[in-house]
Amino acid sequence: MNVRELPQNSPAPSTEVNAESLLTYRVELAGYCYRMLGSAFDAEDAVQETLERAWRSRDRYRGGSSVRSWLYRIATNICLDQLRGRKRRALPMDIAAPTNSDGVPGQALPEDAWVGPVPNAWVLPETTDPAELAVREETIRLAFVTALQHLSPRERSVLILRDVLAFRASEVADLLETTVPSVNGSLRRARATLATVQQSGDDHTDPGASTRTEQQERLLARYVEAFQSQDFDRLMTILHEEARLSMPPYALWIHSAAHIVDWLHRHAEACSDSRLVVLAVNGSPAYAHYRRNERGEQSAFAIQVLTLGGGRITAIENFLQPELFWRFGLPRTIQT
Repeated sequence: MNVRELPQNSPAPSTEVNAESLLTYRVELAGYCYRMLGSAFDAEDAVQETLERAWRSRDRYRGGSSVRSWLYRIATNICLDQLRGRKRRALPMDIAAPTNSDGVPGQALPEDAWVGPVPNAWVLPETTDPAELAVREETIRLAFVTALQHLSPRERSVLILRDVLAFRASEVADLLETTVPSVNGSLRRARATLATVQQSGDDHTDPGASTRTEQQERLLARYVEAFQSQDFDRLMTILHEEARLSMPPYALWIHSAAHIVDWLHRHAEACSDSRLVVLAVNGSPAYAHYRRNERGEQSAFAIQVLTLGGGRITAIENFLQPELFWRFGLPRTIQT
């Protein structure tokens, strides 16, 4: 039975394990699976399989652990199975050297090469605690999820369960069927690797916050206006001098504000009369980029995910994948 269609009044052997209790965990499980797998598509499949397995095996649940821990045990096993033998997902900065505005995109790489964007609503459970929201947003940002891919799958699961989801070491040991010392050892190694990866990432990101400041909102408004009007001089004042522009599914990425602006200027005709639509993606400012097609419609072109730092835009991850739009509930064309 598809868990999306679970009967809401079905009898269950435990008062805890029923359709409603399982579905309560869908969003937080999606966040976990996304951090593990680096793909919204794969995370959705993993969550669906988790809930279906739980529903089918509900008769065997005996309450030895909480329903939440039980679901995370199932989800972890599914994610570890999916990751077995796979190459890690990445962003272009992990694959190729930077280029200048003369760079050529080259051949598109397959979807499973990339850490992909994810809508906030898919992976961020609602909370009224600003501090908790800040942590949740920080740990779904593209840079963090990409850094996680450098960990072994098991170390990745331990770090997420302990440091992001605040499971106790004993709970993690139970759901991974290992010992507390083993969990603690994995956690130490994971933290050390993550710190090294993040330190080498040349990060200019502002400290995370659950709400953007007025200054940041003004910066984003200036970016939208400058991008849509192709005001390249103004864009130079908005971008950090060490900013980067990447364009999955291509390995090409451009480093420095000067080269980015020159690149945009060289491709100005293709992106003239563009429109940016505000999105909530990976806990970051983001936009759906529509551009005019030959029929005169505004057509889906790219999902832009921005990083801010030092009062400027430090990164634009420009996913040139129109097929992502339906995942964000967006139409392929809009009328203007």
